[in-house]
Amino acid sequence: VCALRFNNPFQLLVATILSAQCTDARVNMVTPALFDRYPDAAHMAEADPEELQNMIRSTGFFRNKTKSLIGASKALVSEFGGHVPRSMEELLRLPGVARKTANVVLGTAFGIAGGVVVDTHVARVSGRLRLTRHTEPEKIENDLMRAIPREEWISFAHRLIHHGRRVCRAPKPKCQDCMLTDLCYYYRTEVAR
Repeated sequence: VCALRFNNPFQLLVATILSAQCTDARVNMVTPALFDRYPDAAHMAEADPEELQNMIRSTGFFRNKTKSLIGASKALVSEFGGHVPRSMEELLRLPGVARKTANVVLGTAFGIAGGVVVDTHVARVSGRLRLTRHTEPEKIENDLMRAIPREEWISFAHRLIHHGRRVCRAPKPKCQDCMLTDLCYYYRTEVAR
């Protein structure tokens, strides 16, 4: 389950753009007032950049995120009638939207498995399980798409994110609480030796 709070695809797109280098909890603190002020792409496309920056400042990288939010909103209005598109190709044309954001929106808002979301948790856990040996998100995604059936891509990413946050943490993974130790390369080579 997605930890970001949203009521429609536009809100999820905005929240996902804000989540770059930021926790979902922090984003969820910012978005209620943001969505009240800018309820849709048309309103956000006309946002005063300084006002928007002040509203999202605590998410970090607020200048770049402001440009992305306003740019994406303008593109949504001019190219898609204010609606969030339902294809990877169209989403990737929006300013500030790369594969991770597009995959989150497609999978979570529309139930479309366009790829596998690769965030820091998915990258870490899939590497420790040796589902990939890559560190670049796109190469990790390609490895996971080959290894996991398409109908599992959306839920698989959510499960890895959850596992990475709760058990397989970056520093000090809780291997003693993990049900995957018998499958885990990291456990065999770093913990159990």
